Amino acid sequence: MFKHFRITVMNKLDNINMYTPNKNLSVASLVMIIIGLFSVTIAFIFDNHAAWTNLLFNNYFFLGISIFAVFFIALQHVAEAGWSIALKRVPEAIMTFLPYTCAVMLFIVVTAVFHFGGNHIYHWLEDGIMTEGAPNYDKIIAGKEPYLNSMFFLFRSFLYVGIWLYCAKKLRQISLEGDNEGDIGEKSHWKGLRVSAWFIVLFAVTSSTASWDWIMSIDAHWFSTLFGWYIFSEWATIGFTSILLLALLLNKQGYLKYLNDSHIHDLGKLIFAFSIVWTYMWFSQFMLIWYANIPEEVTYHLERIELENYRFLFWFSLAINFIVPTLFLMSRDAKRNRSRLVFVCTVILIGHWINSYLLFAPGTLHEHGHLGLLELGVGIGFLGFFLRVFMSNLAKRNIEVKHHPFLDESKNLHT
Repeated sequence: MFKHFRITVMNKLDNINMYTPNKNLSVASLVMIIIGLFSVTIAFIFDNHAAWTNLLFNNYFFLGISIFAVFFIALQHVAEAGWSIALKRVPEAIMTFLPYTCAVMLFIVVTAVFHFGGNHIYHWLEDGIMTEGAPNYDKIIAGKEPYLNSMFFLFRSFLYVGIWLYCAKKLRQISLEGDNEGDIGEKSHWKGLRVSAWFIVLFAVTSSTASWDWIMSIDAHWFSTLFGWYIFSEWATIGFTSILLLALLLNKQGYLKYLNDSHIHDLGKLIFAFSIVWTYMWFSQFMLIWYANIPEEVTYHLERIELENYRFLFWFSLAINFIVPTLFLMSRDAKRNRSRLVFVCTVILIGHWINSYLLFAPGTLHEHGHLGLLELGVGIGFLGFFLRVFMSNLAKRNIEVKHHPFLDESKNLHT
């Protein structure tokens, strides 16, 4: 009888710590999804080439947030970090959006290879472009055929997605086992560490090659040896920013009771640091190309600087992605000011969303591209879908971690 009473009490305590999706936010996310579906439909009706670019850059942005959440979990395992356990459920819920963004990415890749639905995003996939004597033969692109060919492109894309989804699923499964293990969850922790070590090694390679394939190959004549690091620094910035913003939102609603100013401060430091790293990568890439002034290299930046529809966005995204976090997150107190952090996080996400557009549109749309209501509408749709998936998966588990070797360290974090 005592055992039955104890189980009943424990179940009630678990229910207290379960997340219940906010009704207003649930309705808002549904409205955003409808806006997104309407926007993407209109986009494909009026200009399917621009619509594919619109879909690709918005998907890339949320794919970056989702895959970085997997990297974040893996990094905590490998580093045996204790500070982040109090907010572990946030990146675990974020990474459940990864299958959707991967599915959209593969859909775009497959339709591009087979030229379905007017998808001509990747110029190097055109028929005859690598065939000597053809009217559209391009000698430079033909020289890259051993790597840039449709079948190898498809194989690599499916390989990236397969590795990422397998590791994400495995890490989530191990986390669930830890919930049921009891005690301090040591066994599942060591299993997670082994999977995480493999993921980080594989991600170091696949994140770079995926950025070459899905983004850099759009401007097929151009290349940058820094590009993989540049994309990773952007994923890290928007990933840390999303984790902090969602953690603050949940804490304001009364969840994540062990989240304190020290956790927030640590995430604020990481956002500040990677904003600087991203700017360093941006400037290193730009400065070296500008200074060398080699024709096949400068074309990438000339399209973004000389065309009026991109010029303002090019400098504006740099300014807000560097100046805002530098000015507003410099001091220790600033990184603990929740209202200021919400503002800075929102600005950073907007800034990198604009930068995501600039990674794709100039190379696919050239002088015909513009960032307008349809692009914003599709972005809002992705955001609504992301929030809905995030809330749904967060509600499936106890939001407070119960069994972890470093749980007490996280609860008593003080920096």
